[in-house]
Amino acid sequence: MFIFSNLVSATALVLDMILTIYLWMIIIRALLSWVNPDPYNPVVRFLGTATDPVLWRARRLLLRAGLNIGGLDLSPIVVIVAIYFLQAFLVRSLKDLAIRLG
Repeated sequence: MFIFSNLVSATALVLDMILTIYLWMIIIRALLSWVNPDPYNPVVRFLGTATDPVLWRARRLLLRAGLNIGGLDLSPIVVIVAIYFLQAFLVRSLKDLAIRLG
């Protein structure tokens, strides 16, 4: 049973790392939107490609909820809160499960 416990623990660790990296990608993407970077820069294109689908869904969710605040884009904040929730709930639950199985 300890093998399954180690698998769950490793999954929680990897998921936590992925969520942290994605959190920083969202933050960098939001900061870059303030300075209008070169759209042909490979880093800018990668960040846009990696974050646009999630940010687009958050924007759509905000519009459906009627939270349109002029030109202010709140979608990065919504995604950051969702990432923190997943880290606090899902990752922590997986770690607790791994401890109980061990």
